[in-house]
Amino acid sequence: MHVFRGTPHQPLPQSALTIGNFDGLHLGHQSMLARLNSAAKERGLASVVMTFEPHPREVFTPATAPARLTSLREKIELLSLAGVDYLIVQRFNAKFASFSAEHFRDHIISQQINAKYVLVGDDFRFGAKRAGDFELLKQQNQFDCDSLITHEFQGERVSSTAVRLALQNGEMAHAARLLGHPYSISGRVVGGEQLGRKFGFPTANIQLKHNRPPLLGIFVVEIHGLERTYQGVASLGFRPTIHGGDLTPKLEVHIFDFDRVIYRQHLRIDFLAKLRDEEKYPDFDTLIAQIGVDCEQARAWFAANKPN
Repeated sequence: MHVFRGTPHQPLPQSALTIGNFDGLHLGHQSMLARLNSAAKERGLASVVMTFEPHPREVFTPATAPARLTSLREKIELLSLAGVDYLIVQRFNAKFASFSAEHFRDHIISQQINAKYVLVGDDFRFGAKRAGDFELLKQQNQFDCDSLITHEFQGERVSSTAVRLALQNGEMAHAARLLGHPYSISGRVVGGEQLGRKFGFPTANIQLKHNRPPLLGIFVVEIHGLERTYQGVASLGFRPTIHGGDLTPKLEVHIFDFDRVIYRQHLRIDFLAKLRDEEKYPDFDTLIAQIGVDCEQARAWFAANKPN
């Protein structure tokens, strides 16, 4: 997959295009991409996705913008696995937001991207003040247009909002059903204070790309990116017992039956079940005892849900 930061200076090959934030790449997004790739193949076109960085709501209403489900790197990896030929990561700023819907349609979509087929969701809006809709998109003769109705799973509308709500409520299995796979966070292992090692529970500290993860607490996890898949427990939050709580969240993973230094290794952490919320304990001894309980509960979960 070829990745462009901003619209290409030279027109792309004739293309089938879809546009959206694609945060989380849930089942609805996957259905959209499958339809796009099918249309591209049928018409002899390249498949192109345009997405935005940052999320438009982070520009317009930063105080109420939703927590991101995926970092840009994770989104790129997922779109590449979906078989997309080209990805345009469009910087979303005040200038881009000021383009009229007609300019976006006639100049960016038709000329710069060279789209001959455009697929959008049934609630798609574009251009300044979200003035453009599917009907306006169709009012030209440069490309064909199609819309995809909302994807439902067991009667529920699949959306990034629904995934965030499931994660916020600790409903990891439900989030996995909406995503088509367990929710995960990927990142590089970075140095920490090594308190876990002193407590007898060494942890891998995973670098987070955003300061507002969509879930917090203690979780049963699987760890990918080493020589095999490992099981473990993860703490994602503000560590209220340590230094009175951190200002930014941290993801710390205790990997079962593993004790190697793996700094700079890039890992993917799959969140399988939530054990509990974070708590502030009166002392480190109480915290250490609770970590031991968390590990026992996680091993019991694996024994019940992940047969060898």
